[in-house]
Amino acid sequence: MISVVVPLFNEEATVPELVRRLDATLRSTGHRYEIILVNDGSRDGTREAVRALFACYQSLVLVDLSRNFGHQIAATAGLDRARGDAVVLMDGDLQDPPELIPAMLEQWREGYDVVYAVRRSRRGESRFKIWTAALFYRLTARLTNVSIPVDVGDFRLMSRRVVDVLKGMRERHRFLRGLVSWVGYKQIGIPYDRDVRFAGSTHYPVGKMLKFALDGITAFSEVPLRVATYLGFSIAAFAFVYGVVVLILNALGYNLPGYTSTMLAILLLGGVQLVTIGILGEYVGRIYDEIKERPLYLIASVEQAGASAASAEAATHGDT
Repeated sequence: MISVVVPLFNEEATVPELVRRLDATLRSTGHRYEIILVNDGSRDGTREAVRALFACYQSLVLVDLSRNFGHQIAATAGLDRARGDAVVLMDGDLQDPPELIPAMLEQWREGYDVVYAVRRSRRGESRFKIWTAALFYRLTARLTNVSIPVDVGDFRLMSRRVVDVLKGMRERHRFLRGLVSWVGYKQIGIPYDRDVRFAGSTHYPVGKMLKFALDGITAFSEVPLRVATYLGFSIAAFAFVYGVVVLILNALGYNLPGYTSTMLAILLLGGVQLVTIGILGEYVGRIYDEIKERPLYLIASVEQAGASAASAEAATHGDT
């Protein structure tokens, strides 16, 4: 059985074409399949658009979250619900073509546990967007302590055992592509050309990309803490040498006004201290979120095509 998990946020215009292409592609594989659409607190008619397709597509499952929890949490909710022997995770904007799934299944049958899609080109995106995305992937790969492939998003196929391992990882600041890389097992990439967005605008502007990069780096690397430590030692060494120089000059009778140098030293040290406190605060904030042990998400309802009524379920620690 094949499961496809698609987080949705304000994708009302995309849903009909997304489901049509997914259903046609999965039907051609000859496997049983399910399409799990996770409504992540959309403010448009995404939920109603999915429900309208129930009569035509019996494989649909709608997981409606109680509010917007974010893309990575919504994807986790779908993975928790998936029953397939192989599970495909993809975005709902149709930039990732569903027609790539059969090629992923071929690699899965060859024994690979993870088959990820590598972006060869990005159509319809500005040079600034392409440049910042390339910087994001390379910076994350450079600073994290796991081997995360570059130019790879969340579009991937995972075997049952990989999904089961992910279901046991309940950290709140989630970086799924890092978690999948951390799991290991046999992994392989498939190159593809990313399409333009089918409708609407991107839900990942620069600000969200920066936050996403920060989540990835702090979840898989202690490098920022080490940088803060090295910076502190370097400034302390510089201050010590500078203090020796000042004492020698004073002993030789030089009259140093000192205002400029004093102000520069205060500003430099104050700036370094604020930066290092901010880095520590990022890690402490994440620890604080973890120890509260709140559920990753809450489900308002789960509806399946062909079912007589929706089943309302509450999730505890994200389990559904």
